[in-house]
This record gives sequence, structure tokens and C-alpha cells, in this order.
Amino acid sequence: MDTGKNEKLKQATAVVCRQGMIPFPVSDTAMAIIHSVVGDNEDELDLIHAFREKSSQTTEQLVASSGFPEAKVHSLALGLAKKGLIFNQANSSGLMVFRILPFMVVGLMEYMFMGELKGTEKEKELARLFEKMTHDLRDQTQNHYDDLIPLFKAMPAIDRTVPTRKTAKGKSIRIIPVEKTMTVPEEFVLPSQSVEDIIQKFDDIAVGYCFCRQRRTLLGEPCKTESPTLNCFTFGKSARFTVAQGFAKPVTRDQALAIMKEAEDAGLVHKAFHPGSRENNPETSICNCCKDCCDTMNLWRNGTTPLVNSTYHLSVIDEDACTGCGACMERCPTDAIAINDQGIARVDESSCFGCGVCSRFCPEDAISLKEGLRKVFILPPKLRP
Repeated sequence: MDTGKNEKLKQATAVVCRQGMIPFPVSDTAMAIIHSVVGDNEDELDLIHAFREKSSQTTEQLVASSGFPEAKVHSLALGLAKKGLIFNQANSSGLMVFRILPFMVVGLMEYMFMGELKGTEKEKELARLFEKMTHDLRDQTQNHYDDLIPLFKAMPAIDRTVPTRKTAKGKSIRIIPVEKTMTVPEEFVLPSQSVEDIIQKFDDIAVGYCFCRQRRTLLGEPCKTESPTLNCFTFGKSARFTVAQGFAKPVTRDQALAIMKEAEDAGLVHKAFHPGSRENNPETSICNCCKDCCDTMNLWRNGTTPLVNSTYHLSVIDEDACTGCGACMERCPTDAIAINDQGIARVDESSCFGCGVCSRFCPEDAISLKEGLRKVFILPPKLRP
């Protein structure tokens, strides 16, 4: 690549690196990812660079910042949208707004591995590049661990756990009502607490493949739980975007409910996302996560980022009914349950995000879900002195 193209690639990469909740350094790996996705298309690189001052722009603003005529702006933006780098949907008032997307949560990585993959060498190479990027981020975290703790503690909840409501036998899981009035802002509206309620809110629903399980398969590490993959949901404006770009396909409410039931049968965790982590806003998506492949949980376990989650439930174990079989401990995605010296399961409240998977698979129906708005925050393990 000549010097001019390389400089444009570096500038465009720098813009993407600054987006989202997880900032990345402008590294050779980051540049290689953008080059893999965009190629040598200098106009697309220039359009990405046009977002350097403002990450969301109207057509008029993007024409001014890029120097391209309106027709070309729309054409280039459409091409970059299909590559998972620009979100191109109208806002609530009908005005078209273009937003540059981050590398991940939620952006390029998720969209690139959300569609139906073919297992090509290019897909595998892109998966390897993203894996190296996360490993480099882990090194950065571990090298500056103590300095990063205040920043970690200021992070908003990345996602929200929506609990399963039925046991594997089809019985309703017991819900223990909150015992006292919660201290929350007056304007706070409690978001939907079941996937059924969320699905009923939307006319536009789309489903794609789990990008985490697909990416791990490309890396030669298929899901050990053999969980289904076609269960990554988007709603409303996000659904229209994923369908338009070919990342997902539209489904009816009944089809969505059937897929959610399949996910629960597999022991997957419902994780809802809200725009800007603002839970007062309608959900944009739901992931159905396995303990084995989920990026959010793996990045926490391997020492890269904290686990920051919002939840309205906490698992509570009936010690008289518990037989210490260990089914809950094996299923718990955050390792929040252990069997004590008396052979009884115990829950670490600081690590439980109330997904209800333990309750669903408890053979003795010994686990209930206690209501109460909580933010679960767990630092990544410190791996170096």
C-alpha cells in the first residue's frame, strides 16, 4: 500500500478506534481489520474520516464534513453500512442520521459475524484479527490495572439481564417481591422483565446468528454446550437496519417466541441492550448467551474488562430443599454459586445477575428469584503482580 493510502487507512482507523464504550489504540491489528473490511476503497476511508469531529451526522452535515456530493454520500454510506461500519437509519422524526460504529459493543465485530457465514479464509482471518485485538486489550488492562479501576467503576451497565420465567418442567419460577421501596429517580420506568413482554412491544423483529459462537467456531473452538446459534435478536430501528444490510432476517412475534423458548431450553441467558445503556429507552436487541462463548463474559474472565450488568433479580436458594446436586453451580454463567461444606448451594450476591438459569434447571425447585434493581459490577481478575 502506498504512503497516501496508508495514511488514509490510519486516519479512518483512528476514527473507529475512538467510538463506543471500549476505546482501542490505533494499532497494526486495528488497521488490518479496517483494511480487511474496506479494502483499498479510498472514498470509503475518506467518508469514515469525515466522522472525526462528530460521530452522528445528518446528510447535510456529512456532505459538508466529507466534501462529497449528497448522492455519493448516500452511496458510500450504504456500502459501509453493509460492512457494519455505519448505522444508516432515520431518527424518530424521520430525519436520516448516519452514525459511525465502533469496533465492538455494538459495531463492526458483531455485525460481521452475525450473518450466515461460509467459513472462508477471509472470515477466519478477520476472526483471528479480532481475537488478537482483544488479547492486546487484555495486555493493556493488565499493564495498567490499578490505574484503570476508577474508569471501570464509572462504566454504565453494558447490558441488562432478562430472566427466564419457567423451569425446564414448565412450572413458573417463584418470584419473591421486593420487600421495600427502591430508591430510584422519579422519571425511571422499570423496563420489561420478560422476553415475552419485550417481543410484544415491537412490530419489527429480526434474528441473526450468534456472533460470539460463530466467531469462536471460525477460530476452531466450537461451542462446548452445542447451543443453537440462530437467536441473536434486533428490534425496531435496529431490526430494520440488520435486515436491510443482510445481517439478519425478519421474523414474526410467534417465531421469535419459539426461538426464545429454544434458547431457554439450551440454558442460554437473555441479555438485553438499550441505546446508550439508557434503560428508559426501548430495547434495541437481545443476545442469548452461553457461558462458553459469550464475549462479554470471556473478556471479564480472561482479565480484559469488568462485567457490568443491570438486573432486577437475585437467585435465592431454599436450603431445606437443596440437595447439593451441583446443577446450579454447573450452569451459572458467572460462577456465582458454590456448594458449601454442608453440601448446600450458596449464592454470591455480588456476582449473581439474576438470569434464572439456575432456577430453570434445579431438579428440586429449590431456587427462587428475588426482585430488586441492582447493578452487578465485577472487576476482571488481576493476572500480574
